[in-house]
Amino acid sequence: MAVDELDTRILRLLLEQPRTSVREYARILGIARGTLQARLDRMERDGVITGTGPTLSPAALDHPVLAFVHIEVTQGHLDDVGDALAAVPEIVEAFSITGGGDLLARVAARHNAHLEDVIQKLISLPGVVRTRTEVALRERVAYRLGPLVESVGRAARA
Repeated sequence: MAVDELDTRILRLLLEQPRTSVREYARILGIARGTLQARLDRMERDGVITGTGPTLSPAALDHPVLAFVHIEVTQGHLDDVGDALAAVPEIVEAFSITGGGDLLARVAARHNAHLEDVIQKLISLPGVVRTRTEVALRERVAYRLGPLVESVGRAARA
């Protein structure tokens, strides 16, 4: 889906002021409310905008330990293990990957002992061969999309 310069201005505004009304966005951008709504609807339909909910902090929810767990899976069991990961509440996201493992899970835990309990739960899943865990010490770049949107906007202007 092609994102043009107006789309990138809309996306940047959504990132910068997520709790503003559609009417106010249209006023700020100097476009008709209907135009803005049509653009938002199209970007949602095309999968550019995937959510509108709040961003939550696992640390503020008493889960300050962040770890990345590489999971090696027996051939033919990737889907089964992926489905089983969805039932573990401490797994906040998981991806199929290439390289040293088959899956990469981002895990939030209350403390190191809790992390160990989660890892033991993962190891016991049918189809899991082994895991390798890396604990995050400090966030260096927070999840962000603003710079990417800016880059896309520059490319759209070129």
